[in-house]
Amino acid sequence: MPVPVLYSFRRCPYAMRARLAIQSSGTQVELREIHLKHKPEHMLEASPKGTVPVLILPDGRVIDESLDVARWALAQADPQGWLVPFEADRETADFLIARNDGPFKHHLDRYKYASRYKDVDASEHRAEGLKILEDLNARLAGTGYLMGAHFTFVDAAIAPFVRQFRIPDKDWFDNLPLPALIKWVHDFMESDRFASVMKKYPRWEGGEGEPFPVSAV
Repeated sequence: MPVPVLYSFRRCPYAMRARLAIQSSGTQVELREIHLKHKPEHMLEASPKGTVPVLILPDGRVIDESLDVARWALAQADPQGWLVPFEADRETADFLIARNDGPFKHHLDRYKYASRYKDVDASEHRAEGLKILEDLNARLAGTGYLMGAHFTFVDAAIAPFVRQFRIPDKDWFDNLPLPALIKWVHDFMESDRFASVMKKYPRWEGGEGEPFPVSAV
């Protein structure tokens, strides 16, 4: 039986959140690791916008938004209850992810990649991003996770971006007075689930890709 094909790039936080959901669901796909400077023609034919992740289903349907890939995977199976927040408090779950993908990603890019933008002050964007992190810390302080006492898709959707915000100055980040947030992101980075989706694969150059996930976590 053919399985869906997933074009992915290991370090991309959007592709990472999609892999986390696929791995949590246990749904098998054929992973094709790409390099962003050398995008395969087959991927571009399926999704001309040229961003990852791109999921091609056996019936030819294409899903090329990370949240949609995640929803598809968790609709196949959700053994860890990752979709529970959307049933219990859809408004908050949607708000947190939309704020992450909108304002927080805006500030993250201009902090981490300031040289790519004209007339950008990285410190100003770091300060604006920090305001969002402070709110996340307050949410995490009570229960340890963003939507309650368990890691769910809301955590998986946001943690890869917070991890990126840490990268430019890890010492600064790790010494912020945000203990709940820092514990949350470090627990994520040190988890088996993170290790499983961050395995290094060779660049796909044709033929069959890699089976993913290798095992459920």
